[in-house]
Amino acid sequence: MESLIELIKGLNSIVWGPLMLVLILGTGLFLMLGLKLMPLAKLRYGFRMLWQGREGRGAGEISPFNALMTSLSATIGTGNIAGVATAIALGGPGALFWMWCTALVGMATKYAEAVLAVRFREVDENGNHVGGPMYYIKNGLGAKWAWLGGLFAIFGALAGFGIGNTVQANSVAHALSENSGLQIAPWVTGLVMAVLAALVLIGGIRRIAEVAGKLVPFMAIAYLLAGVVVLMLNAGAVPGAVVEIVKQAFTPTAATGGFAGAAVWAAIRFGVARGIFSNEAGLGSAPIAHAAAATDNPVRQGTVAMLGTFIDTLIVCSITGLAIMVTDAWTSGETGAALSSLAFERALPGIGGYVVSFGLAIFAFTTILGWSVYGERCVEYLFGVRSITPFRVVWVVMIPIGAVAQDQLNFVWLISDTLNALMAIPNLIALLLLSPVVFSLTRDYFSQRD
Repeated sequence: MESLIELIKGLNSIVWGPLMLVLILGTGLFLMLGLKLMPLAKLRYGFRMLWQGREGRGAGEISPFNALMTSLSATIGTGNIAGVATAIALGGPGALFWMWCTALVGMATKYAEAVLAVRFREVDENGNHVGGPMYYIKNGLGAKWAWLGGLFAIFGALAGFGIGNTVQANSVAHALSENSGLQIAPWVTGLVMAVLAALVLIGGIRRIAEVAGKLVPFMAIAYLLAGVVVLMLNAGAVPGAVVEIVKQAFTPTAATGGFAGAAVWAAIRFGVARGIFSNEAGLGSAPIAHAAAATDNPVRQGTVAMLGTFIDTLIVCSITGLAIMVTDAWTSGETGAALSSLAFERALPGIGGYVVSFGLAIFAFTTILGWSVYGERCVEYLFGVRSITPFRVVWVVMIPIGAVAQDQLNFVWLISDTLNALMAIPNLIALLLLSPVVFSLTRDYFSQRD
């Protein structure tokens, strides 16, 4: 096992090395410039399309609004609470700045993914609209590239059991068992989550989208309000925290308190890696949900999709990161969800820990639901519609297993991190090769509107 762990660590350091970070940020920057900064200029338009998208207009199984909520259900998870804290704990405050940079260019990436997903989607044997990187690789680049789509589907199906299932279940179980006021046994948490997930998964993507459409807005707003209260209570420290974040993005972070110090490269690496883990821009997961949207134009759905990155990182992650900074929790030596919990508890004694525990539980549960859609579509692409039911059974069974796993969790995190990067590579290649299609569709759509 030790040899295997070292092997995976070596692979992880390669796939998340400088070339990968350049590929992710470079692709996003290329798409943003090719779109002439459209995702930023049309942000208000995107929110208008989101509001209008509560009702579908075109072929598809779920409304554009619920497609984004399904996508957000998968992206707003442990990355927003534990991921941000881990980035700051390992890379210093400057890591948050690089998360912001990743999100800004990631809006263009997420937009392009959704445009291509709707443009090249198919209808399966069950009459459902299916799409995502494997489909826009096969249908957009041609049959000779189908192997690349197959690779994405393999990596995506495997990664889901880590990032979207066992890791999420364990994070919830750990948070609820460690909370002094709750102390719920991990096996109980795992069993309850498995039963609830099974009840939702029976209804397929329509049921998942309906649940996500109600749970995600409620929990996101509740968590944000709690975060805003923390920042208001420490309002005087907010400007200094922002200055410190920007400053330490370009200068080494000195050791202080329980923080051991970090180089600039650590801030960049952990900021970008945790940013991608949080908003998933470039991974190719979100377009799988957007492909099912009832829309009559790929660009319209793309403008809705790009809001996912904006909401996830530039709003939710920023609240968590700033809360950690203004309460000086980042110097405590804590990491992960424990660091976020400490920050909220310092500002809101007696209730802050509950806010983080409850938020983590809901976010992680909706992530399990969202990623079940991604894994299911990847497995369907590889083995056909008959594989859907067996996949759902295995998915539900893995939830309680993940909840009680302790010794193997770091190994699961490591594999998930590696598989995420391996998912991203085929997707980023496809985005670059199909970028002329995205630029053309965007130009035609907005020229007709104007």
